[in-house]
Amino acid sequence: MASAAMPCGPCRTEIHIFFLMPQAPTPPRRNDLREHAIDLMVQAAPLAGMRRGEAEVVIDVMKPLHVLADTLLFEEGDADDNDYMVLVLEGQLRAVSSASIPDGEVVITVVGPGSLLGEMGVIDGGPRSASCTALTDVKLGVLSREALLGLIDRHPTVAARMMLGISAVLAGRLREGNRRMRTLSQVSRALQLELDAVHAVNRRLLEEQVGR
Repeated sequence: MASAAMPCGPCRTEIHIFFLMPQAPTPPRRNDLREHAIDLMVQAAPLAGMRRGEAEVVIDVMKPLHVLADTLLFEEGDADDNDYMVLVLEGQLRAVSSASIPDGEVVITVVGPGSLLGEMGVIDGGPRSASCTALTDVKLGVLSREALLGLIDRHPTVAARMMLGISAVLAGRLREGNRRMRTLSQVSRALQLELDAVHAVNRRLLEEQVGR
C-alpha cells in the first residue's frame, strides 16, 4: 500500500490518498501439502491405520507431481518407465480399459484423494493394465520402485505396512473383477436362454410351415 500527500490551500493541511497495491497470490506451501498427504495416509483407505510417523517416512521419499486436467497419466499397454505408483492428494482421475472391447473402452473406476494408482508397476514394472486420465487438475505423490526398495532396507516395518496397503488395493480390484465376471456370466446365461427360446419358436414355426 502506498500514499501520496497533497497540500490543501493556505492552511497547508495535507490530505493523504492511499493506493492499494496489487498483491501476488500466495502459493500453497509445500509443508501444507505434506501434512495433507500424511493425513490421507493415516485416515484414508487402503492405508488407514498407518501411524503418523510411518506415514511421514513414506511421504518424505515421495516426489510431488502436478498434473493438469485432461492429461494422460498412464496409457494402457505402455511398457516404458512404469516402475512407480502414485498417491492422489488432490483432484480426480479416471481409469479406463479397452483390452476386451474393439474400438471402445470401459471405465474401470474414478478415484480421488487417498487413492493409489499404478501399484502393479511399482511391484513388477510391467505394462500398464489401464489408461488413466486426469479429470481435474491433480496433485500426486509419486513413489518409485527404487524408493520402495530403500524403505525396505532402512525402514522395513514401514515398508511392510505400505506393502499391506498395496496388497489391499490389488485384492480389492481382484474381488471387483471376480464380481464383474459373475455378473457378465449371469447376463450371458440369461441371453443364451432367450436366444434358445427364440430358436425354439423359429423351429416350431418352420415345422408348421413345412407341414402345410
